[in-house]
Amino acid sequence: MNARLTLLGTVAPGVAESEVFRLALQHAVGELGALGGMIHLRGPMSALRLVSTAGLPPALTRSWEIIDQEGPLAPARALHQGGGVWVPMGAAGAAGTAGASGASGATRMAGGAGSRAGSASGSPTASAPGSPTPSVPGSRTGGPAGPAPGSSAGPAPGYPRGSSADSRAGSAAGPDAASPFGPTAASPFGPPPHLSAGSPAHPQAGSRTAGSSPANPLAGPLTRLTAGPPTFPTSNYLTTPVPTATATATPAPAPAPAPDTPPPTWPGTGIAALPLYRGRRSTGALSVLMGDQGEPTPEHWEFLRAVVAWTEERMVQAPPTAGPSRPVQPEQNGERLRQALKEVSVGSWDWNIQTGELLWDEAALELYGTRPEEYTGLVENWMRCVHPDDLAPTLALVDRAILEHGVFEAEYRVRKLDGSWGWTQARARATYDDNGEPHRMIGVGWDSNEPRSARDALGRALRHMSDGFLAMDDDWRITFANLEAERTLGYSEEELFGRLLWDLPAAEQVPGLEIRCRQAAAAEKSVSFDVRLPNGRLCHLRLVPGPDGRTIYFTDVTEKRRLEEERRCAERAASERAARIAELTEALAKATTSKDVVDAVARRVLPPFEATGLVVQAVEGDRLTTVGSVGYPRDILAILDGRERTEPSPLWDAVRAGTPMFMSSQREFATRYPDLADLPARAGKQAWALLPLTASGHTFGVCAVTFDHPRRLTDEERTLLTATSALVAQALERARLFDAEHTRSRELQRSLLPRDLPDLPACTAAARYLPAGQGMDVGGDWYDIIPLSGGQVALVVGDVMGHGLPEAATMGRLRTAVHTLADLELPPDEIMSHLNDIVGAMGEESYVTCLYALYDSTTRVCSISRAGHPPPALLHPDGTVVFPPLSADPPLGAAEPPFETTEIPVPEGSVLVLYTDGLVESSKREMDEGMAALADVLRTAHADGTATDLEHLCEQVTAALLPAHHQAADDAAFLLARLHALPTSRMASWPLPKDPKAAGQARSLIRKQLAAWNLEDLTPTTELLASELVGNVIRHAKGPLRLRLLHDANLICEVFDGSLTMPRIRRATETDEGGRGLQLITALSQRWGTRYTPTGKCIWTEQAVQPTAPDPLEGTFLAMAGLGEDFDGDLDALAWGDQEF
Repeated sequence: MNARLTLLGTVAPGVAESEVFRLALQHAVGELGALGGMIHLRGPMSALRLVSTAGLPPALTRSWEIIDQEGPLAPARALHQGGGVWVPMGAAGAAGTAGASGASGATRMAGGAGSRAGSASGSPTASAPGSPTPSVPGSRTGGPAGPAPGSSAGPAPGYPRGSSADSRAGSAAGPDAASPFGPTAASPFGPPPHLSAGSPAHPQAGSRTAGSSPANPLAGPLTRLTAGPPTFPTSNYLTTPVPTATATATPAPAPAPAPDTPPPTWPGTGIAALPLYRGRRSTGALSVLMGDQGEPTPEHWEFLRAVVAWTEERMVQAPPTAGPSRPVQPEQNGERLRQALKEVSVGSWDWNIQTGELLWDEAALELYGTRPEEYTGLVENWMRCVHPDDLAPTLALVDRAILEHGVFEAEYRVRKLDGSWGWTQARARATYDDNGEPHRMIGVGWDSNEPRSARDALGRALRHMSDGFLAMDDDWRITFANLEAERTLGYSEEELFGRLLWDLPAAEQVPGLEIRCRQAAAAEKSVSFDVRLPNGRLCHLRLVPGPDGRTIYFTDVTEKRRLEEERRCAERAASERAARIAELTEALAKATTSKDVVDAVARRVLPPFEATGLVVQAVEGDRLTTVGSVGYPRDILAILDGRERTEPSPLWDAVRAGTPMFMSSQREFATRYPDLADLPARAGKQAWALLPLTASGHTFGVCAVTFDHPRRLTDEERTLLTATSALVAQALERARLFDAEHTRSRELQRSLLPRDLPDLPACTAAARYLPAGQGMDVGGDWYDIIPLSGGQVALVVGDVMGHGLPEAATMGRLRTAVHTLADLELPPDEIMSHLNDIVGAMGEESYVTCLYALYDSTTRVCSISRAGHPPPALLHPDGTVVFPPLSADPPLGAAEPPFETTEIPVPEGSVLVLYTDGLVESSKREMDEGMAALADVLRTAHADGTATDLEHLCEQVTAALLPAHHQAADDAAFLLARLHALPTSRMASWPLPKDPKAAGQARSLIRKQLAAWNLEDLTPTTELLASELVGNVIRHAKGPLRLRLLHDANLICEVFDGSLTMPRIRRATETDEGGRGLQLITALSQRWGTRYTPTGKCIWTEQAVQPTAPDPLEGTFLAMAGLGEDFDGDLDALAWGDQEF
């Protein structure tokens, strides 16, 4: 083991970073016999900062204090190529004095393609001629590999920034290689992530092309300033990203040194450099200036890698620095930094907090509008150039950053050289001495390019507005106060700045102010309230939370509140009548039905006049019919309702006169109407105001406002009631027209819905249609059950968008269309496609949602297709409720075929619930919430056993989701269907050969099966039907051939074949020998039809299990001879036995 590595391994963790660098360079230079060494670290902007040297005088290192990370110098190349780099003296990137342009082959990578790793297989790679390649114990590579000196290989320019860590190969020895840094063979820290085994190696780099290097590679990319204000060293705390010039691989040539200071000549033969990493991120480079011995040997490269690994480990373990790290030669380093910042228009400054000394560079002088001859070097220089309104807030931020050891960030206005004000931004951090006292603050500043005209205008408006205004940060410290706030609170803005709101005497004397403000801020909602100040004045506060703090507006409203109260008292009496008229007008405008009008009058007219009764009647022919009433018993209403024109009645008198009538007591009533003298006592009324209802010059009714005590109305009250009657008349006339139309619409809609649901073996069902609340037009919701062949049943529910007679008519058309398409026994997706065409032809504004479910009781499978409709609910026999995941196609009229069909298995006895959106969705309930509520009702009903009665279950669903007191805004329809499977004992199916003897086999099978079902009476006709169907399949169609019998409510005989050609009935003449087959089937069966199947088609017939009176034609057919056991199925030989397929 190398003695130097062993010595480094004894250094305890926790050594300061500067000491780590010093030890690493001393041992590297000593082991290699080099002339000196350097360590660069990444700094702010695109630069590497010189942080430590060994054996090199300042005259040589000044131009290397800050170098471009993208440049051609050796540390930058090692950083970007991720491995060791050897740069011979005089080549591009070395420190030669000649204007080298990067001769080909002058630069090479060490350690194999610029990587720390050697061969992935563990064997050493090729090295320079004559160079041994032994593996150094504890090293991370097996030896250097790469082109020999003078070869064409070299570092390739243009590697992207940040790619180094990911492009370095792992150690050939793997992570278990011995380490020289600890008492044991393995390193206690383990290999860094970028040196782990298996990391990909960087490809071999090529050489730079001629002309790509700067003319003077000795000088770094940033040159020293030769004149200007005092400079200062850079700091690790200067971490704020500032605008920088775009880094390039070939920086601009630096100015030539002054004639009296010629550039020094670098000794040695070249520079060897290796990158430094922290984790997987490159942080710097270690470089060694070699003497006459030339390029390091493989053993030297391994030693350098081991030193770099030790340095990386100790860097991670080093304690944080108390202040900024100071590179070598701070004065020159500051000059380089100043030059870089000047190029990007960023000024830098260094403020000695203890002495008040302030150092600016040239860019800062220009930024802060100060000429060099006016510069005093004190902080007062800066304070004079800051806008007076911004100085106090900015100084508060400085104090806060120093106290909290944080970053100072501010944006404020400064006076420019031309006398104008401009916005600038600044960022800095303070440093502290060993006692923790603030020592210096180092930072940068730059112009804020954002236009400030709007902000200036807003600031002036806030500063001088009449209301008080306070702005606070997240800690409730005041950051801005306008003039009115200063006057009200009794402090200047400088005194208020930075103080807690609650520490102000005025705020302390307002009970509950802090609690109310904090609650409003926590809720992130603005809040307004009045507070009583200690001096008795009333102040209105408005707190507005924001993302960066809070603002408070406050106004003295003492006089305003007093005047408002006086005005309210003065206007209250005068506005009551107008308010009543306005309220009544608004209520009547919203009233759509006659009941709504009566309710509005009862609520808005009776209370102000202390009336207790109301009767509204309308003329119907020669009678007065009660439209609505309040406060009257039924027996009195029976007397008043239906009184003819010729009978004595005060109500008729008011209608005939067309003018209001007022009676203030029972005596006055009895005097006018002696025949009705007992009526007031029976009704409990003692005063009346009878107001005729006249609209469009026609009196059509009367409104009676009554009192339970004698009451003489004033002229103003009578005038108000008369004006009220005109409004009531207009509203009631409109409502009666609506009632008539609405009644017709309801009747039309109900006539279009199914009157009775069919009772089918495959399903038992119950349904409800629930119209919208009072005043709503009819909707287009519908449901239906359509029995189909083969034990199938179609369940349909749909909703036409909108309300009114056109929508109801559209619903009727679609329901008819669904029936027609279902009778054709098309699959659900095709039915949806046809419906989509129908709706699309109605116009662009027509949209319909629909769900079509086809249940097959023989397979217990339900095929569902939907278009913009909510999914159905399925209540399983065990009480679980699911909403099957179905493909959601757009509504009809907006969809593009084809539609999706989903098949779901349905257990015996399950309840399928189809519904429209009006059942589960409303303005107060989302559809998901409504579906969850529906599922809860179904589960509860199953648990308590009430789900067995579907009618009762309908009532439960209605009560839970659409209670009687709920005024629904949309119609709702739902259908509950309990699905039953056809027992297997009632199904029989047989394959038949495509042979003429198949008809005989079919008859034999039918006789046996019908005997087992005790249906012998149907055997002859069923045999004849099957013979006709089977025989014609054999003659005209193709296989496979299959016969199926279903014993459902009726007897169903089905014949399946593989042909898609449907039979068609035709008229046969008297001389035709065939063409009567379908006529025979029509005569013998109750109904028949065809449907497509996935493999062909099915022709089916249906016969009633309980036969009706015998058909004479059927007897004639059965009496025919030749239909015995040996019948071969060829019905063409018979006079009636032909049909076409």
